[in-house]
Amino acid sequence: MHHKTWWSICSGIRWSVCSGTGGQFTPELGGQIDRFFHIRALFENKVISWQSVYYHYRKWSLCGFWKACWIKFLSRHHSKLDLSSVDLDGSHTPAIRGGEQVDYQGRKKRKTTNSLYLTDRQGLPLAMSEPLAGNHNDLYNIEVQFEDITATLEQANISVDGLFLNADAGFDSKDLRKACSDKNIQANICFNKRNGHSERDEYFDEQLYKQRYTIERTNAWLDGFRSILNRYDTTTESWKGFNYIAFIVIASKKFKKEKV
Repeated sequence: MHHKTWWSICSGIRWSVCSGTGGQFTPELGGQIDRFFHIRALFENKVISWQSVYYHYRKWSLCGFWKACWIKFLSRHHSKLDLSSVDLDGSHTPAIRGGEQVDYQGRKKRKTTNSLYLTDRQGLPLAMSEPLAGNHNDLYNIEVQFEDITATLEQANISVDGLFLNADAGFDSKDLRKACSDKNIQANICFNKRNGHSERDEYFDEQLYKQRYTIERTNAWLDGFRSILNRYDTTTESWKGFNYIAFIVIASKKFKKEKV
C-alpha cells in the first residue's frame, strides 16, 4: 500500500473515532467519510471510499494492530510518563447495538460493556483490560484482568516493580492485593466498609489516594470521543481498537503541548 493511501485511511479512521459518528461504519457515516476524502482529494488527487476505511479498520483490529501501535508508542515515550503512582478504575459503556461481551447492568439500567483502565499520575491512559459483559463487577476474574493490564506495560518495556497503585473501595479484595504483591506493586486501595476496618494492617496512604481524581479527568477525556462514550460496534476487537486510537490521540496532544 502506498504510504499516502495508508495515511489517508488512518486519517479517516481517526476522524470517525473523534467525530460525533459514534464510530459506527454505516452508509450514513460512509457519506460523511466520502465527503471528507473528496475534500482531501482536492489536494492529493486520490479519493478513498468509506468501504476501504471500514475494511482496513476491521482487518487491523482483528490482528491486534492498534494495541501493538499503542505498545510501540508507550515504549518510545515512556520517559514522558509520570509513574510516581498509577490509578485503576472501571468504566461501564452503554452498548447501543449489542454484540460481544454485552449484558444488562442494573445501576446503568441498560446493557453495557465493562473495562478496567490504568492511568499514570497525569491521567494519561496506559492500559485497558479485556472488555467484559456489563453484568460483571470490576473484580470479576480480577487476577486475569490485572495480568492483562500489567502485561501491556511490560511489553512496552515499562517495569511495574515498585509502582504505587490507587484504587477505590470497589477493588478492595484479597485477590487483587495478592496480584499486586506478586508483582511488587504497592496497592493503595481504599478499605471497603463491607470488609470491615478493625485489625486491618494493609497499607493505605490517604494523601496519595486523594490524587486519584486524575483518573476521573481521564474518563472525561475518553468521553470526548463519541465512539468511546457509547459503544456502537459489536465486536470486542473493534471496541478495543477505538480505545487504543483514543489513547494515542490523548497522549499525542499532551506531549505536543509540553513541547510548546
